Amino acid sequence: MEALKKVLIVDDDPVVSSSFDRVLSGKGYAVIKAASGAEALEKLNAEHYDLVYTDIRMPGMSGIEVAERVKASQPWLPVVIVTGFGSEENEARATAAGVSAFLHKPLSPEMIEDSAAEALRATEAKETPVVAPAPVAPVAEPAVAPAPAPEGRKSRGFLTNVVLFLASPFIGLGYLLALPFVGFGMIAMLVGKALAANPKAQRVGRTAKNATLFVLSPFIGLAYILAFPFVGLALIAKVVGKAIGAKYPKVAGAAKLVVAPFIGLAFIIALPFVGLVAIARMAIKVALKKPAAA
Repeated sequence: MEALKKVLIVDDDPVVSSSFDRVLSGKGYAVIKAASGAEALEKLNAEHYDLVYTDIRMPGMSGIEVAERVKASQPWLPVVIVTGFGSEENEARATAAGVSAFLHKPLSPEMIEDSAAEALRATEAKETPVVAPAPVAPVAEPAVAPAPAPEGRKSRGFLTNVVLFLASPFIGLGYLLALPFVGFGMIAMLVGKALAANPKAQRVGRTAKNATLFVLSPFIGLAYILAFPFVGLALIAKVVGKAIGAKYPKVAGAAKLVVAPFIGLAFIIALPFVGLVAIARMAIKVALKKPAAA
């Protein structure tokens, strides 16, 4: 028994595909349908076909593209273009790809049957040797080029590295200066925990706390008075710097580079005192904490 000729119909219109199926199925053909060019290429990679019909207008890949891909990988396989929108440009491109024929809609059963017989006869007349079909190139998603990094981001990274390089000795010195105070603070915390177990020590601690706050309050107020002008100036400088940076980024970057060592020096001077205050506060809290009930 003669094997059926396998025909692939590529069309997004199910009515057209059913017309081919109805006409060719009773004439010794096995009809397989594909609703898009991508699906057609997958089917062509999976098994052997004797003839391909493809509509010219489909979502995504057009019939011309399907024909070009098929003929590039399986040049012996006949391809027939089906279209209701024929143009000289499309026909020239399809002819250059090597399609066997064009069918113009509306289609009749005679047109479908005759075109299939003619395409297969022309293929058999060429006496092309049977070889394994080469895989058809799959549909590749368009590559998205990465967005270039903004110039401002590059300059900020460079300035950050320069500032860190200049500030690293001061940061190291700050750690060296702060370590002894941290050690004393840890010792004070341990002593405070030991005293917290004694109710009398708690009363003494509260009295000492109140006396200390009373003595230090004028100095704390003076510190706030002295610090407020500098804080205000810093806020004004920050606002002005942002305005200048928006218009002149290079000037703002140079200003940051000049100011960075002074900022680092300020941190080095302030860190030991800030650390001492924080440690003293923790020690006082621990000393005044009521022991848990037994």
